[in-house]
Amino acid sequence: MIGEVSIYGLFVPPLLLLVLAALAVSRLLNLVLARTGFYRLVWHPALFDLSLFVIVLGALTYFTRNLS
Repeated sequence: MIGEVSIYGLFVPPLLLLVLAALAVSRLLNLVLARTGFYRLVWHPALFDLSLFVIVLGALTYFTRNLS
């Protein structure tokens, strides 16, 4: 995961792209969990959302580490 990704001549770090993808996936999961009423069982929803984001980011990083 060393290096940059070129997007129309703009070099961005791969971690930035993974963070944006993790934000989108975790937001989608938050909406699904909120609609199902899962947050009634969670003690601290903001802390749960942060941990969900970290887990999704870690999973995306793990599964995309050898693509370059």
